[in-house]
Amino acid sequence: MSTNPITRSRRTSRPRVVVIGAGFAGMAVVRALRETDADVTLVDRNNHHVFQPFLFQVATSILEPAQIATPIRSLLRDLPNLQVEMGEAVGIDMSRRVVVMAQGNLLAYDMLVVATGAQTSYFGHDSEWAPHAQGLKTLADAIAARNRMLTAFERAEVESDPAEQVRQMTVVVVGGGPTGVAITGSISELVRRTLPGDFRNIDLRRARVLLVEGGPRLLPAFSEQHSSYAKQALERDSVEVRLGARVTQVDARGVTLGNERVEAGTVLWCAGVQGVPFARTLQAEINANGTVAVGN
Repeated sequence: MSTNPITRSRRTSRPRVVVIGAGFAGMAVVRALRETDADVTLVDRNNHHVFQPFLFQVATSILEPAQIATPIRSLLRDLPNLQVEMGEAVGIDMSRRVVVMAQGNLLAYDMLVVATGAQTSYFGHDSEWAPHAQGLKTLADAIAARNRMLTAFERAEVESDPAEQVRQMTVVVVGGGPTGVAITGSISELVRRTLPGDFRNIDLRRARVLLVEGGPRLLPAFSEQHSSYAKQALERDSVEVRLGARVTQVDARGVTLGNERVEAGTVLWCAGVQGVPFARTLQAEINANGTVAVGN
């Protein structure tokens, strides 16, 4: 812990800008400030930037984690007015204009940008469902999803009960947005074309891959033509698409969709996001999903 409780900029005569979060938004902000007469500090609890659109490829063993994670300092070493600090911001003292860090130090600012992103939402069932339905928002999530899925197939390989074999070889993806559609297609490819060459005691033609969407179509933010194409492409690859299906229960042995029970060895949750708890420290209007309300 620093003996000086407040970390000031290297040149106190210049404005001090603190950016919290090294995702796409935070990285864009610090790059945009490159030519400004300001001292910029970028704060993130990780020392790497993750290319989130490729998380599903890590989860399905197409890419290795290192291929989508790059050290922040390497990416931004050409920014002369930037200082990178690895740490977790836990609060803001607006009256003193300082960011409170978990390590105990304070970062003074003249201007503050909060770009902390979002986290997986289980719609009020976090404590019950999260242990059994793996999210896909971070690199750690992607690695956990991959390990969980491959471990289930390994269990099927040594299982003597045919019904339990099928359960372990069943993967349910909840959420028919871009992430859910992308990872479901990759899982089907993995199960139908890659894994059969690695396993000897299981018939992977009996494996099931399901995509569950609560709305009337996949990819609701896209055109109906795109939604229809995605559904047909997945079904051609033996994916079972469930539309208008609401998850009412998730447990260690699968999911319940209204009156339908699906026994599954792996459940992946791509159904929604919510604001991170840090957003509630901002003294700003907070939406129902925990995100900060912003104007047009």
